[in-house]
Amino acid sequence: MQTSDKSITNSPWDKVNVQKELEKNIQGFDNKKPPKQELIDSCVHCGFCLSTCPSYRVIGKEMDSPRGRIYLMDAINKGEAALTEATTEHFDSCLGCLACVTTCPSGVEYDKLIAATRPQVERNQPRSLPDKIIRSIIFNVFPYPDRLRIFLPLLWLYQKSGLQKLVRETGLLKKIFPRLAAMESILPEISLNSLRNNLPDVIPAAGEKRYRVGVIIGCVQRLFFSPVNEATVRVLTANGCEVVIPKTQGCCAALPAHQGQEKQAQELARQMIDSFDGTDVDAIIINAAGCGHTLKEYGHILEDDPEYREKAQEFAAKVKDVQEFLMEVGVTAKMSPLTDGELTMVYQDACHLLHGQKISLQPRQLLKKIPGVKLKEPIDAALCCGSAGVYNMLQPEVADELGQQKVDNLLNTGAELIASSNPGCSLQIKKHLNLKGKEIQLMHPIELLDYSIRGIKLTVIS
Repeated sequence: MQTSDKSITNSPWDKVNVQKELEKNIQGFDNKKPPKQELIDSCVHCGFCLSTCPSYRVIGKEMDSPRGRIYLMDAINKGEAALTEATTEHFDSCLGCLACVTTCPSGVEYDKLIAATRPQVERNQPRSLPDKIIRSIIFNVFPYPDRLRIFLPLLWLYQKSGLQKLVRETGLLKKIFPRLAAMESILPEISLNSLRNNLPDVIPAAGEKRYRVGVIIGCVQRLFFSPVNEATVRVLTANGCEVVIPKTQGCCAALPAHQGQEKQAQELARQMIDSFDGTDVDAIIINAAGCGHTLKEYGHILEDDPEYREKAQEFAAKVKDVQEFLMEVGVTAKMSPLTDGELTMVYQDACHLLHGQKISLQPRQLLKKIPGVKLKEPIDAALCCGSAGVYNMLQPEVADELGQQKVDNLLNTGAELIASSNPGCSLQIKKHLNLKGKEIQLMHPIELLDYSIRGIKLTVIS
């Protein structure tokens, strides 16, 4: 007796086999630390995160919000959705600003969820060729100061020869390679002084020694923002700190850690820990918001390393943002006004300082210690500027809209000067100030303290 194909297809056993075949074709998270289901389940989908999420504000799609991404993580965890190019786009659109963590009434640890998802994406989702090229440039150059330093003379020549002006006026680079154009658009003015290692290993305290502290000089920070590092050292020594700067230190691992480059982040974290081994410092000081957040996460980054796990926890416990540290130990140096009259300034909250490290009051308190300073508050102070590490290079369209909003809000305060505690934020804000044809000074709060302590007057651009 013949059996029809229809009867076979309708067999319960065959239905199970078909379902198994379908499940095999769904590429989900691998078994190496996928997002924890209990953290996913803590989200009650209330939607409070939506109004504070910068990517949702710009893109306007549910899947580009924290709640939407948690839906995706849940579906992938349960085998109901695949980790594909389409789902990856929604994870990539996250700036990692952590505003949703601050806002969430249920205490959802979205930071841990997105931190677990990014390495999964990097391991399991192939990138397009243009994406591979730009990411290769970023992760093979930026975290390595010695490699980055090689390009400085070429970049200096590029700017001084007028080629930069020509490239920007023609807009050709933006048409050919938009992401490379986005990288070029935030290039700061190059100084050949950045080629010099001009900070000694140990700098004594001015007057009575109160503390012995280590200072992290960063990778991009040491080359493009060396005056901020120099100001940091002067302010610390003026306030009774002996400063130690190990020359073996490299990148803090923020750039790779924020983009799921797990192995590279771990290697850089180990190098940083080793560089401060035996320095016997009371605190490890950082002056860049994004770096500080990552340094304080070393215990998590190296939690599976039996040799470094304890060292990482001890290291992270000593890390302090310079503004956080100064407010804890007290400012003892005398300060003088920066201008002959009142100076109106606005402080720009960096996301990884505000949301990541919960540091917001201390920078404002320090700035108010400078005689004659009047501090203004911008609308949407907690909204990301669009820099977000390397986000403005990888997602330039969304970043540009956020940068424009941020600059508008800062300018609307009527402030004469912008204080910014993060190099990425500073570059992003300067870019959009230039695009608007606005000339307004932007300085790190620690530079303003340094000027005040040394009695240097500012020439405010009107």
